[in-house]
Amino acid sequence: MAGWLGRLRRPGNLDRLALLWFLLWALRPAPVRVVLGPPQQVTTLNPIAGVHTRLTDEVEEWKIQRTLEMVRQMGTPWIVEFFPWPYIEPVEGEFDWTHSDAVVRHVANQGLTLIARLGWVPAWARPDPAEQETTHTYLDREHYADFAAFVAAFAARYRGQVNHIVIWNEPNLSFEWGYRPVDAAAYAELLRTVYGPAHAANPDVVVMAGALAPTLEPEGSAAGLSDLIYLSRMYEADAAPYFDALAVHAYGLTYPADAPPATDRVNFRRVELLREIMVAHGDAQKRIYVTEAGWNDHPRWVNAVRPAERITYTIGAYEWARQRWPYCASVVMWAFRYPAPLRNYQDYYSFVTADFQPKVIYLEVQAYTRGDGRATDQLGQ
Repeated sequence: MAGWLGRLRRPGNLDRLALLWFLLWALRPAPVRVVLGPPQQVTTLNPIAGVHTRLTDEVEEWKIQRTLEMVRQMGTPWIVEFFPWPYIEPVEGEFDWTHSDAVVRHVANQGLTLIARLGWVPAWARPDPAEQETTHTYLDREHYADFAAFVAAFAARYRGQVNHIVIWNEPNLSFEWGYRPVDAAAYAELLRTVYGPAHAANPDVVVMAGALAPTLEPEGSAAGLSDLIYLSRMYEADAAPYFDALAVHAYGLTYPADAPPATDRVNFRRVELLREIMVAHGDAQKRIYVTEAGWNDHPRWVNAVRPAERITYTIGAYEWARQRWPYCASVVMWAFRYPAPLRNYQDYYSFVTADFQPKVIYLEVQAYTRGDGRATDQLGQ
């Protein structure tokens, strides 16, 4: 090792090494310059259709822009995007809006409507790991006010640009509730803490509760609790005054979009059972936003369907909600595109590959929103 370092330190070798470093630096790819074009509008025959983007970990701005261009071109005016609290406020009181500003800027330029999902917890707002190990989904009551302050800061910064926010994600699942027993009363308290500051920051904001995960988990399950039971418990905990709309997830699994709902079945129309609970508690005036839904066409996953079925069921779900759910403001399918291949069954939820190649389902949904009929013949062009 000493001999190698000695040879490296010789003047001629150091000069060559410096030259090599300079050449590598000079030959590095130039950053792609992103220029906003004229403001766009979405052309669609279904104004409630949407997709869940996955821009949270997309670091290159041109890819953010291209993703949202393709969403608009598919004819789906709604998107859901996740804005993690730890990414924006990694240190208490110090905010980094760089990435979220870029996303919101390009969403507005493409004429899309953004539903912002807010959640996760920075390390500074969690227990000392020397005393208690926790995950990024662990939020205790002592830090509800801190989370509310973050929500208010977000709502104020994007007032007039982002008027729909979802408070947390799938709180009826244990792993989304910090690997603790789920607690609808505690979640209702979180809504009470957040609601006032959010509306003070943006009087026009729609504060959504949820988004509830469709699950059949019974009382006492370590994994979570049925969304139907959980929603009823939220009402029992007096959550109603503290949310303006309900966000829900509506995965179809192997059922067609029009398969009837049942309390012992997870399918797309399970939304109707949640709606019945809302009506029973006097919340008929509130709207439902489906912020995740969809089918998977992995060739071997037990909960997947064939690619042609996925297309039929997806378009069928958009159309079912448009025609039969006047209380539904959006149907957002998971997931438009991942920043990189996951190399598992999750890739088979996407509409576009990581390198922006449209899948057949993208072309078919695009044809549906344009009223063009089927579009698979475009693949050969």
